Amino acid sequence: MIIRKNSFKAIPSPLGCLQVPFRAFSVLCALVFFLTLAAPAANAQLWPTDTASQGSNGPKWPADSLDRRTPRGTVVGFIKAVASENYGRASRYLSLERKLQGKPKGAERALALQRLLDQRGTMVPYSRISNSPNGDLDDNLGPNLERVGIATVNGETFDLILERTEAPEGGPLWLFSSQTVQQIPVITEQEALVPLTDRVLPTFLKKNRWGGVPVGHWLVMLALATLAYLLAWIITFGLRAGIRTFWHKARTDPTSGIIKAFELPFRLYLAVWLLVVSSRAVGISIIVRQRFSELNVIVGQVALILLLWRLIDFITGFSERRLTRIGNASGLSAVLFLRRGLKIALMCFGIIAVLSTIGFDVTTGLAALGIGGIALALGAQKTVENFVGSVTLIADQPVRVGDFCKVGDTVGTVEQIGMRSTRIRTLNRTIVTIPNGEFSSLRIENFAHRDRFWFHPILALRYETTPEQIRFLLVELRTILYSHPSVDPDPARVRFIEMGSHSLNIEIFAYVHAKDFSEFLEIQEDLYLRMMDIVTASGTGFAFPSQTLYMARDSGTSQEKTQATEEQVRQWRDNGELQLPNFSEERINALKNSIPYPTSAPNPPRNGTGKSSRSKK
Repeated sequence: MIIRKNSFKAIPSPLGCLQVPFRAFSVLCALVFFLTLAAPAANAQLWPTDTASQGSNGPKWPADSLDRRTPRGTVVGFIKAVASENYGRASRYLSLERKLQGKPKGAERALALQRLLDQRGTMVPYSRISNSPNGDLDDNLGPNLERVGIATVNGETFDLILERTEAPEGGPLWLFSSQTVQQIPVITEQEALVPLTDRVLPTFLKKNRWGGVPVGHWLVMLALATLAYLLAWIITFGLRAGIRTFWHKARTDPTSGIIKAFELPFRLYLAVWLLVVSSRAVGISIIVRQRFSELNVIVGQVALILLLWRLIDFITGFSERRLTRIGNASGLSAVLFLRRGLKIALMCFGIIAVLSTIGFDVTTGLAALGIGGIALALGAQKTVENFVGSVTLIADQPVRVGDFCKVGDTVGTVEQIGMRSTRIRTLNRTIVTIPNGEFSSLRIENFAHRDRFWFHPILALRYETTPEQIRFLLVELRTILYSHPSVDPDPARVRFIEMGSHSLNIEIFAYVHAKDFSEFLEIQEDLYLRMMDIVTASGTGFAFPSQTLYMARDSGTSQEKTQATEEQVRQWRDNGELQLPNFSEERINALKNSIPYPTSAPNPPRNGTGKSSRSKK
């Protein structure tokens, strides 16, 4: 057998191997001992069955002195009666003829049922028996029957059934059914088999009784619990070693982590199963086994909670290592927070389940927790809002740690995304902290993930620039964009877009390929300098807001051109060709495509009819 270093350093003896896990089990043994010290009267208080008052709106019946209003009350009452060796009282929990209840023959039936349960029977744990006057309506047995255990007679196994009857004073009364009672064999003292426990116990442990049972039965039960755990540990240790020997993948993550998570819960479940089987096999009294049955249920619940706890640790630990490797600090924060939250929720549910199993009424507590939770939620609205915002940021990932972005009016680099807030280092080197609830609702512009940079200057030229100079600039500026290796030619355009209030404006639109903003600034600087050279070479210059005052003598208007214009308008009016207020459809169709475009030369002047002299020729 191969044992890894990180398993156990040495195995000098079985008890030495169990030193660490046995500490956990010692706590369980202490709990067992504490529960076994409880008196039967205290046990009755854990399962209140007084159903005289069934709520303000439900039916009301007088209280039953034997607590037989519910199936659980009947079973608890019967066990208490036989524990106190009051078999006349115990017979009143059986469906017998009225004249036999409390009489010797009825007591014999009650004693026979106890012996049957001691040797060849078992009962359902108290917490699994219905505590409602109506019983369990979902057990497929009908509304008046309840299964509370099993027993074996002559090799045949049958169910122990409670039957709901009507009490003389009204209300339900649950009793062991007549069919169940008829199947109970009456065993005399001479016919009764002596259990193995009674055969091996010394006389003083059998004579001294506690709770209606020899003290030796309690001690044997504790010894069986210890042995069951030791045997379960040996079995799980052997299974783990065998799996690692024959399946090499079980030694590496994540398989080893999953096996480790299941190991201790499986050991606890196996120990409980071994305890139940062995205690029945050696003939431990049903009174002792019923007291331990609740502990078995609790250990099962603890094992389940422990399994979920370990799976949470495994899954979050595995995710934590992966996120650490890729440097995802925000995801790591979310994993740590979720792990704490899940563990707290798991502990709350575990405590509620254990208290419910013990017998405490957790309904009132849950209602109080619900009201308290609502009050807490109202008081912690902002906290919940920030948590939801952080989950949104982590899931959607509009920004990551290290991204340069603009959030609202804040521009800077994201330094940390926490569970409550996000920190941004601004250009002034200050830290701005934004709550995640507000952060997720703001407009976020992320500059870190753009594929290209927009190059969009507008060149403002002097008004003295001639049309020919503008044509020269359009050609040369486009040449620069098309020929530069860092400029994407699609789209790359240069257009004369506006005659502004103090300048003639040329728009340049293009995208630049760069790995980061610093490289883009270098390329932009190169383009600006080349364009300045082109503007200088064209003979014009850049405009700036100004006013020009021309000191010249006003020559007035031209009389010849004024007369020619007036004559042209008169002719249009006389010929019916004055296209005002609107051009006619025929005139529009005649003018379509009459201007040659594109052209490398200025358009020829138009004649008085609106057509060019070239078209006339």
